[in-house]
Amino acid sequence: MTMRYDEAVAAATAPGQIFELDEIDIRGVPTKIFKNAPPTLRDFIGSARMRGERDFLVYEDERWGFDLVMQHVDALSAALVEHYGVKKGDRVAIGMRNYPEWVIAWAAIVSIGAISVSLNAWWTEDELDFALEDSGTTVLIADPERAALASKSASRLGIRIVGVRFPDGVMADEHVEKYEDVVVLGAAPPPIDIDPDDDATILYTSGTTGRPKGAVSTHRAIVQSIMGFASRAAVETMRNPKTQNPLEPAADADPTSFILIVPLFHVTGGVPVMLSCFGSGLKLVMMYKWEPVRALELIERERITNFVGVPTQSWDLMECDRFADFDTSSLLSVGGGGAPAPPKLVNRVATGFKKAAPGIGYGMTETNAYGPGNSGKDYVEHPTSTGRAAPGQLLAIRDEDGNDLPVGERGEIWFKGPSLIRGYWNRPDATAETIVNGWLRSGDLGRLDDEGFLYIEDRAKDMILRAGENVYCAEVEAAIYEHPSVYEAAVFGVPHERLGEEVAAVVFLRDGAVMTAEDLRAHVKERLANFKVPTRIHFVTEQLPRNPAGKILKRELRDHFDD
Repeated sequence: MTMRYDEAVAAATAPGQIFELDEIDIRGVPTKIFKNAPPTLRDFIGSARMRGERDFLVYEDERWGFDLVMQHVDALSAALVEHYGVKKGDRVAIGMRNYPEWVIAWAAIVSIGAISVSLNAWWTEDELDFALEDSGTTVLIADPERAALASKSASRLGIRIVGVRFPDGVMADEHVEKYEDVVVLGAAPPPIDIDPDDDATILYTSGTTGRPKGAVSTHRAIVQSIMGFASRAAVETMRNPKTQNPLEPAADADPTSFILIVPLFHVTGGVPVMLSCFGSGLKLVMMYKWEPVRALELIERERITNFVGVPTQSWDLMECDRFADFDTSSLLSVGGGGAPAPPKLVNRVATGFKKAAPGIGYGMTETNAYGPGNSGKDYVEHPTSTGRAAPGQLLAIRDEDGNDLPVGERGEIWFKGPSLIRGYWNRPDATAETIVNGWLRSGDLGRLDDEGFLYIEDRAKDMILRAGENVYCAEVEAAIYEHPSVYEAAVFGVPHERLGEEVAAVVFLRDGAVMTAEDLRAHVKERLANFKVPTRIHFVTEQLPRNPAGKILKRELRDHFDD
């Protein structure tokens, strides 16, 4: 008999188990934590020293074993303290694409009690300047492109730059010292006292509505998130013994491994993917950039088991005209998060791979990516749900006044647990608006069914109010995606004199497909009420713009649409 979800959670978190829960006080709020979690990220990372020469990072033709990575972590830690004078609590920024040195830099920074500031590698010079000044960064570890963009800021703010992967013969400017000139292998990391509640990271929110906010996480919050993801895997293994536990694969199974297809400066890449591999001794295969054919090549070559990205990447993978040319039989899980997946995609993943199960997770920067998850049979049977409350985390649906709503009622999603950020960097106003009595207001609208499955309706700010009726964009988008000619779509509200707002859609069709606005309206009208049918439709000839997290930039589309 299959174990019920609540039974499996209770068993996994019971006294004496590795995921046993305890209650402590965190910033004045009683909070459940995983009792056996390492106290700090330095302790968590330290487990890598026991992995020896086993492959950790694979990048192009480079293979970095755990021992080599830790030698670099120790050497960079020493350089930051002894050469650059970095002290506990100082901010050290990382600005580069997904290189092995990104992982090394992050581990070195948090290991000396400094605060890692993850910079968006797609930012402009102005955006980089804002984050460097806002965070008070003293040292920047950057590749040539980001170092060049940050040169003026470094001069203005007195920031020193560690240059990563500068070509031979290329001289850096006066602010830059090359990584290989300051990092001496064999150097010992300095002893520094670190407390679980010390700040560890600043991740800037996507900034689609203005200047981003720096979300600050402690050592405890990030370690608790990783323990949470491991507990969720254990729960699924208990419910379905045939499911491979990523920490304990069968002897004849492919060793658990991940392909990194999302940026490390995004919480999905940096926490559940990178840190899960770091802490559990798993291989992480890094891509230079997202390209479906290259991803398929690496999945086959490296026998990848876990594919974690945004739904559009799963879609791109299966839509690739060379998909059938590659062996994807090693894949056990295909999914991710960051945006809702159309039900059609869930079914395609469930039937399109030999062994892979579809999956989705609902987390955010402010929860260190941890939250409800849905996978396998549950996901196929509830394809529009993001899953049930995660072990060690509380979930509530509340009205505008913060009152709990009954099952089935739509309201704002609130979270409570040890993985939450402590607040926003130098933004007490934003912190007070978002974190209330230890609960985090997600800003997302959703509902719970009587089985505990969470359904995300939309961002509260993304809701369209049309003549007094609420239209949730995700619902309209899901209907549009069911049309076989549609490759991508985005729905949003635009001003209307009489209605207040009307429903607008921007659509990108598949190669060779032909469709009119009336065709699309008729398709949606068959599935949704009349007031939800887009009245303004614009077809584009290229894929829709996204931020580095893979989310479609609706504000940018709306601005062009209004033009």
